[in-house]
Amino acid sequence: MAERRVWVLDTETKGTGAQMVPLDRTQRKPEPSREPFFVPPKRRPREEKPPEPPARRRFRIVDVMTRERLADDVDARTALGVLAGLRSTVDANVYVWEPGTERWRMLTLAEQRVMWERRAAA
Repeated sequence: MAERRVWVLDTETKGTGAQMVPLDRTQRKPEPSREPFFVPPKRRPREEKPPEPPARRRFRIVDVMTRERLADDVDARTALGVLAGLRSTVDANVYVWEPGTERWRMLTLAEQRVMWERRAAA
């Protein structure tokens, strides 16, 4: 006598509908891979570098009328002292050294106004 087979309805087909397949075909599992799998090692935590202290600001002050340098490559306190000797904010242009671009950048009017307000405290 022939061995009986159990048939099941396989619905994993795409768009054509289901079909009848033997039960043992649907229960077959793929054989495990004989290759060992790779487990990466745990990462070592990075050593945090302490942040570098910001470089001190360096200023250049230039007279607007004569284009003469009133102060060149000075710290903020000295720059405020030079500004204290001027009559108005428009008498001089104030520049700050930008280390990233290696250039002197003229301060905006708002930045010059802040320095002008603090010149009396210096």
